[in-house]
Amino acid sequence: MKKIVALLMILCSLFLWGCGKDNTIQSADKDEALKIEMLDIGQGDATLIQTKEQTIMIDTGDIDERDNLVKLLKERNITTIDKLIITHPHADHLGGAYAVFKNFEVKEVYDNGDPTTTQTYKTYLKNIKEKKIKYQQLSANDELDFGSGVKFKVFSPTKQMLKSGDDLNNNSLVGQLKYNDFTMMFTGDAEKEAEENMVKTYGSELASLVLKSPHHGSRTSSSEAFLKQLDAKTVLISLGAGNEYGHPHKQTMERYKKLGMKVYETDKNGSITITSDGSKDYKITTEK
Repeated sequence: MKKIVALLMILCSLFLWGCGKDNTIQSADKDEALKIEMLDIGQGDATLIQTKEQTIMIDTGDIDERDNLVKLLKERNITTIDKLIITHPHADHLGGAYAVFKNFEVKEVYDNGDPTTTQTYKTYLKNIKEKKIKYQQLSANDELDFGSGVKFKVFSPTKQMLKSGDDLNNNSLVGQLKYNDFTMMFTGDAEKEAEENMVKTYGSELASLVLKSPHHGSRTSSSEAFLKQLDAKTVLISLGAGNEYGHPHKQTMERYKKLGMKVYETDKNGSITITSDGSKDYKITTEK
């Protein structure tokens, strides 16, 4: 009898160990075909998206976070990035691309085509060319297929915006990830002008359950009209603790609070994970 009890205890222990937190899953769980992780990457943006068919990255954090980005991706057993999307060429979104190209196979790269003169940007284009990676520039109404029924529709910038100005923030790629009834809006560093244009052009099409806070919670973004049109229940902010910009700004946080939005911040919560089975009932877990 004692042997049987001991055996049962061992089996229970193994079962509980196997069901513990797993940060090395390459693809989404069986019943949750979509996994989104806003990585804790300091004052910058880097989001990892996994479907049953593809691994996608939206932005890559800043230059000084390259080693951390590689570490986070390797901890998750990432070897291949099917699609790398750069919302705009500021260093805190593009800076980790060099390390991504060096350490992982990147199959396709997408951005808005907005150029800049920085060495970081020049190296980024050089890597794409030398590695013969498929490259495409995106603008409003373009759509990408992330596999497993997950789509990504671009709402901004328009081609006219890209032609008429050099505002890298407002020209950020803004797109909605959609998986059946689950929706999440990715915004780069888009500001009020871009938000106003999207509200005027798309209206109720912008409605999303989750919002990636534009421009790290800056007061220059997250206008009330834009937030009301999205009607998001949850907002995720990627930022560094004690950053020199004062992000997230008080005015922005007050707008989120006024609209009853649940706020998560990487400086306080660490990496933030959303899993979805395609319904409106998504799950959020945080690193801390």
